[in-house]
Amino acid sequence: MNQVTLIGNVGKDAEFRQFQDGGCVAQFSLATTERGYKLQNGTEVPDHTDWHYIRVQGRLAEIARDYVRKGMKLAVVGKIRYREYETQQGQKRNVTEIHASNFEMLGSPEKNPEQTVQPAQPQQAVYANQVQGQADDLPF
Repeated sequence: MNQVTLIGNVGKDAEFRQFQDGGCVAQFSLATTERGYKLQNGTEVPDHTDWHYIRVQGRLAEIARDYVRKGMKLAVVGKIRYREYETQQGQKRNVTEIHASNFEMLGSPEKNPEQTVQPAQPQQAVYANQVQGQADDLPF
């Protein structure tokens, strides 16, 4: 099973790309931090932050374009994917990405109260995306 769940803060606004065939993708970074602690012998272990590159497609990409902003707290569920590419200088690079199948907005950036995102709208859209095509399977 390849499933990952992350809760962290968005590092930059989502970058959105639309393709000629109508498909779309959005990418953004997410920082997760493990809090530091003190060992019994008094040694302090500092906070540790990891950066993750999140990729979403389709309707989730549109939601990310409209609502995902730097500093916002998100919960992301998806799969880890690895890929390799070659730079223009001929160097090979490896990339680890999270291909998100769902995300939930847990808060918004605190920069400007006038820019606060109302999470109810995108959460409903995300939920609708999850069950799309499965309406016949619902027990009600």
